[in-house]
Amino acid sequence: MSGSSALFKTDGEKVMQSSKIERSGLQIDVFPTREEASAAAADEVEALLRKKDSVNLGLATGSTPLPFYRELVRRHREEGLSFAQMEGFNLDEYEGLPPEHPESYDSFMQQQLYAHIDARESHLLPGIYQNAEEACRAYEEKIVEKGGLDWQLLGIGGNGHIGFNEPGSPVDSRTRRIELDERTRRDAVKQFGTLEKVPLAALTMGIGTILEAKRIVLMAWGAGKAGILQKALQGPVTAEVPASFLQTHGNVRILIDEEASQG
Repeated sequence: MSGSSALFKTDGEKVMQSSKIERSGLQIDVFPTREEASAAAADEVEALLRKKDSVNLGLATGSTPLPFYRELVRRHREEGLSFAQMEGFNLDEYEGLPPEHPESYDSFMQQQLYAHIDARESHLLPGIYQNAEEACRAYEEKIVEKGGLDWQLLGIGGNGHIGFNEPGSPVDSRTRRIELDERTRRDAVKQFGTLEKVPLAALTMGIGTILEAKRIVLMAWGAGKAGILQKALQGPVTAEVPASFLQTHGNVRILIDEEASQG
């Protein structure tokens, strides 16, 4: 772990913090690198897999969790860690993308994780559907049927979104179709190539759905995330910064690298 962090302020003044910070019911751990932070998250998952006969993981996509998935795959291949009792639930999916689309989150999860481990089952929100409300209701029911989420992984968007819960999303929101914020779509251009190719909407677990997970771990890397982390973790709890609702959960761990800690 690193020695100090300048992310958080009190009464407008920067204060030096140790690498482990307790604030608003959140545990915040600062690591020198994203790989070390990801290994800490993998430690939690490994502990669950060794302790429980059935483990339900809520899983995120994008560039942030890539080192985490690499570490899980490494432990499976090199150390024999079994995922046979694990079921995964994806956080979200772009509307209109079939599973085989290279930018679908279904494709992402297969390539980064499921093709390399022995998971019991993977549950993914559909990109193609006839009725969004029915698809989302079925997903909620599946989570309940399986006993709820033991552990939920999150990233954070530049506008404070978690999953695709954009600013304005209510705390009691459930899995649903949502139109994507313009900033979110612009951030996705690097994956899709042009703004016109970025989907206009997605299905996402709701904030209420996320907050029902027994344990939540949020990861963030780089100086570009420092500002929104400060708003989400130290600012007021508000729908305008959806990640701020994590302050109300009571069992949340924030894993960041040193660059993200420098507010």
